[in-house]
Amino acid sequence: MADFFAMGGYATYVWVSYAVFFIVLALDAWAPRAQRKRVIAELRGRLKRRRAREEAPV
Repeated sequence: MADFFAMGGYATYVWVSYAVFFIVLALDAWAPRAQRKRVIAELRGRLKRRRAREEAPV
């Protein structure tokens, strides 16, 4: 089992590569959700400002 984790002397490279891969994979899954949240918040703000402008007395 120790030989498996040592990866023939390349363990540092292999395990760091796996870590980077999973970090990028997690960020790739998270980014669209975060962007969607920002877009929805921006649209809600625009709608709120538009409604306030329409309801304002002239």
